Parts: sequence; structure tokens; C-alpha cells
Amino acid sequence: MQKPLVSIITPFKNTSAFLEVCINSIINQTYTNWELLIIDDHSTDNSYALVEAYSKQDSRIKLYKNTGKGIIDALQMAFKNSSGAMITRMDSDDIMCPNKLAVLVDKLLTYGKQHVAVGLVEYFNANGVGPGYKSYETWLNNLTETGSNYTEIYKECVIPSPCWMTYKEDLIACDAFNPNIYPEDYDLTFRFYKHGLKCIPCNEVLHKWRDYSTRTSRTHIHYAQNHFTTLKVLHFLDIDYDTTKNLVIWGAGTKGKLMASLFIERQVPFQWICDNPNKIGKDIYGKKMLSFDALSQIKNPQSLITVANKEAQKEIKQYLQSLNLQPVKDYIFFC
Repeated sequence: MQKPLVSIITPFKNTSAFLEVCINSIINQTYTNWELLIIDDHSTDNSYALVEAYSKQDSRIKLYKNTGKGIIDALQMAFKNSSGAMITRMDSDDIMCPNKLAVLVDKLLTYGKQHVAVGLVEYFNANGVGPGYKSYETWLNNLTETGSNYTEIYKECVIPSPCWMTYKEDLIACDAFNPNIYPEDYDLTFRFYKHGLKCIPCNEVLHKWRDYSTRTSRTHIHYAQNHFTTLKVLHFLDIDYDTTKNLVIWGAGTKGKLMASLFIERQVPFQWICDNPNKIGKDIYGKKMLSFDALSQIKNPQSLITVANKEAQKEIKQYLQSLNLQPVKDYIFFC
């Protein structure tokens, strides 16, 4: 029986230093029925010529120049030209483990439509992986091992952008790469969540994720924290906001203030609490800051916690549990 065609979507811009290793890792996949839609997003180095040489040697590699500008336009262009029954993304500076496509395809064939196959990832850096990225890798992989990715979706992106695969028709149902919203990978993850695509558990490292100082996710304004917070708040209002509950913001730091301003702008009613004695009782954006003890007096609350300190989060969770409040339904951690 013929295995399904997999369309691999890969934008690139000035990654000539990494492209050969990346493309070779695709060519060397144990699963061979794939096409690579690789889009040059206006490179100024020799990236295009390098990929062009590969495309002349392997007809599965289909090279295009982005007629728009930026990664979303490149993703849209690649998807428009894709022919596969299954779709996956790949970053031009990363490395596929040899069995990556085989494992993801097998999982989709086993579990069927309305699923997204995800693999474990491993960061690497010539100068060593920093503790922040290592912590994210561990957290993300722990979720993927049990397929419980969505349980912490409001903290960080819970599906690695270059290590997922889904059926094309399911991706279309989620509006594919059409929304012009950054960060685009996190936005797509929320749309997978909204449309009920279940994450398939995986316990194998399938993707080597390169970290370096000029990586787009480190340097581009589209991936700044304010974009992440805004995205999370807007998806919360669309997906999990319960209008029968009393909305409560925890924390008056940068994220808490941004969240409050977004609610005020959209005329969403809320109350605001914190544990900072210098802020309790003060007026911020026309809202009086309350002590966290006030939560016990708020009827039917839905709390959004923007407190980043891990120890404080543990204390907050214990307090919420003492009030018999349930995750997601009654409270969500946003960091």
C-alpha cells in the first residue's frame, strides 16, 4: 500500500550556514514519500543558490521565491503549492532525526484524523544550551510524552513549531497559515486547541532544534513578550472565557498590566489582585488593587495568574485548591 505523501513546509532567509545539514537530514529520512516546499524569503546570502543546486538533483525539493514578505507569506505560499495528504513544518536551521517523518506518519495513520502528531525535541548550540531553553525543552517534552500539551497552553507554546504533523484537511479546518498573526506558531497551536485536534503522545526525540544568537525567535519584534501576552489573552477570550464567572487578574507586573489594558479596551469586566503590599489598595488603570485574600469573597471566580515566580505559583495553586477551584475552569496560569 502506498504511504501518504507528506508536504514539508520550510521558509528560509540567510541560513546558508545551516541549510546543507538541514536538507541532508530531510533527504536521509527513512520515510521517502515526501515533498519539500522550500521558500526563499528574500535572502541576501547564497542560500538560494545552495537550495537550487539540491532542487536540481532531487525533484522532491521544490524551490520558490516568496512573492510577499515574511514568514507567514512564505508559509502561505508553500501551503498553496503543497500536494501532500499530510503537512509538517521544518525550520531551515534545524535537523530532522532520521526516523522523524516515519514516526509522525505512523502515529497519524494509527490515530486518524482530528489529531496532531508531535515529537520530542532537543536543543543544541555550539556554545552550549542555556538554562532557559533547557527548561523549556524539558517542560515541553514532559507534556508531549503524555499528549497533555493543551493543559498548559496559556504558559508557553506547547507544540514545537518544527516538529508536528497533521492531515491537510484538518489543517485547513483550522485555517492553515492564513491568519496574519505573530507569533504564528503559537497562534496555530491555539487554533489546533480550539478545533479539538488531539495531541498524540510520543516518547522519541525526533527533532534537533538549533539555538543561536541571531535566531529569529530571539531577535525579531514579532516574538517579543508583549506579542505573546496579547495573543494568549485574545485566544482566552475566544476559547475559555466564561462570561458567567467573575474574571480576576492575579499580579500587577508587566504582563498583568498588559492583560488589564486589553480587557479595559474590550470592556471586559474584571477584578485585580496581587500580593505586593506597595500596590494593594492603590488605583491602577481605574481599578483598585485587592489583596489575594479577597478571592475567597469573590463569587464564582475565573482567575488568570500572571505571577512568574515558580515558588509563588506553587503557593497560589495550593491556595486555589484550598478553595476547591479547578484548573482551566476556575483558574489559568499565564506564565
